[in-house]
Amino acid sequence: MDIQAGIRAAILLSVIGAGISIWVGLNLIREARKLTFYKLRHRKNATGWRLLSLGTLLAILVFVLARYGEPVAYRYYPVTPTTTLTPTITLTPTITLTPTITLTPTITDTPAVTDTPTMTTTPSLPLVIEALIESEVTPNPDAVFSPLQFSTVMKNYQAVDPGTYFVNPIQEMYAVFSYNNMVPGAQWTALWYRDGDLVHYETIPWDGTTGGFGFTNCNYTLCDDWQPGDYQVQLFVGTEWKVVGLFTVEGGALTATPTLTPSPTLTATPTLTNVPEP
Repeated sequence: MDIQAGIRAAILLSVIGAGISIWVGLNLIREARKLTFYKLRHRKNATGWRLLSLGTLLAILVFVLARYGEPVAYRYYPVTPTTTLTPTITLTPTITLTPTITLTPTITDTPAVTDTPTMTTTPSLPLVIEALIESEVTPNPDAVFSPLQFSTVMKNYQAVDPGTYFVNPIQEMYAVFSYNNMVPGAQWTALWYRDGDLVHYETIPWDGTTGGFGFTNCNYTLCDDWQPGDYQVQLFVGTEWKVVGLFTVEGGALTATPTLTPSPTLTATPTLTNVPEP
């Protein structure tokens, strides 16, 4: 069980305990009013008020856990970014026959997939994007992000079958990551490049918690119909670069299917002419 699941379980148990304590306490106080003997009435009345107090404390505990549980837990047990292993592509040799006097088979290695692009320069935030920063919250320089995982499907902030090589048609691409030591309200930016050209970006104040999982996404409309090429996603906190991820798209991009529109055609109409007889 992770920290988030443990906090939710504690909140659920506290809500149930608070509800039972308050309900039983109110019933005991009502029954105490009907008793004739003072000692029995006093004892049951005291027990009822103790249960009401316990229910109130549990209700306060629910609020504290919901508001401060996860940030405090992540402070003492920071999230450690985990890197998933990407399967490597093995080369399948194919035998090519060279026609000579005697047939001599030669073995040539044919890679099935081209190499993944590599980053050669240090990412920096463009001045045009930097001018759009609107947050006044100072980012935490110790904020950390895990390596990006790319997938066309995401469930519960987890990439389904992540990879770095994709073939069209693609509707939407997700870049999923885990993070820690973030400050709510600090500006963060995601830049999407294709072959060195910026095709999509988002820059907004951070609306998440101090630690957990997050993502940035782009669909085929925003990312230029997913034209084939080498893509790069860069994440910044404030103006400081945090992480870069690379993936490749191949195959024809999504295109609209043309519809035929009938056009009218002109038909010649014969005209009658009177010819005089000799």
